Amino acid sequence: MTAVLCLNERARILADQMAASTATLRLGVHQTTSGGRILDCGVQTAGGLQAGLCLARVCLAELAEVSLTPGEVEGIACPSVQVSTDHPVLACMASQYAGWQISVGKFFAMGSGPMRAAYGKEELFTHLPGREEATSAVGVLESRKLPEDEVIVWIAGYLKLAPHDLTLLVAPAASVAGNVQVVARSVETALHKLHELQFDLNQVLAGWGTAPLPPVASNELQAIGRTNDAILYGGRVVLWVRSDDDQLREIGARVPSSASPDHGAPFAEIFERAGRDFYKIDPMLFSPAELVLNNLNSGRTFAFGRREPAVLRRSFFPE
Repeated sequence: MTAVLCLNERARILADQMAASTATLRLGVHQTTSGGRILDCGVQTAGGLQAGLCLARVCLAELAEVSLTPGEVEGIACPSVQVSTDHPVLACMASQYAGWQISVGKFFAMGSGPMRAAYGKEELFTHLPGREEATSAVGVLESRKLPEDEVIVWIAGYLKLAPHDLTLLVAPAASVAGNVQVVARSVETALHKLHELQFDLNQVLAGWGTAPLPPVASNELQAIGRTNDAILYGGRVVLWVRSDDDQLREIGARVPSSASPDHGAPFAEIFERAGRDFYKIDPMLFSPAELVLNNLNSGRTFAFGRREPAVLRRSFFPE
């Protein structure tokens, strides 16, 4: 059991492998003054699809498989990002979920990855397993800027680690690698929505999800719109659970993005209507388009939601 729960160690092994393959993955490795390690996956480097897949696996603490599979959006070829895991709560909620705000001076980013489990101060960890003491930590930041040394020192301080024990992987959403890692969050968004609806996630035994990979956007605002749309209007998630059929019928209908009154337009339009204020958008919107729940107790299956390929085409391939 210890090997499964050591999220940061699992991610560090993969980060070390990435650092040893910079030419192949088109990455940059930087050592800060204090000794922290930064893997640039798309800020000042090209990165790529394989870097994105590795980035997503780091976010998931190597407790999930991530791959690109064939797909299309209204007849236009569009690969999908597929995720499967037998440890969905640890992989997606204790590690992948972007739940730690990193704000140091003028630098701001949402922190993902297993360093969150080492921090362990998020309210989420009062309800779910995953909090751990780590001798080294690995995190992922979605940012257009590489963090300076003061960011490394700040994070290491909260983790009660020396800066040289911290590795941060960085990529903007408007990059090939960053695009992949954001869209690899289909299962995570379903679990987070279920958690917000007060469903006991300990009942979830396995998860599979897929979402279309949009064209890389030309700027971060457009990237936020497209990657959100990929999951809101194209994400499909299947969860294997042990629960009560009546509970699954009731709560499952509330999970898909179509249950939100904000559903129906590309996210960029919703964001503009909200005055570019995320907090004015219905938080129940952020979930996959489709959810399937397989109840291992009864052998019954429950399906909810619908995809919206026309909305995806407007978002991904504007005329």
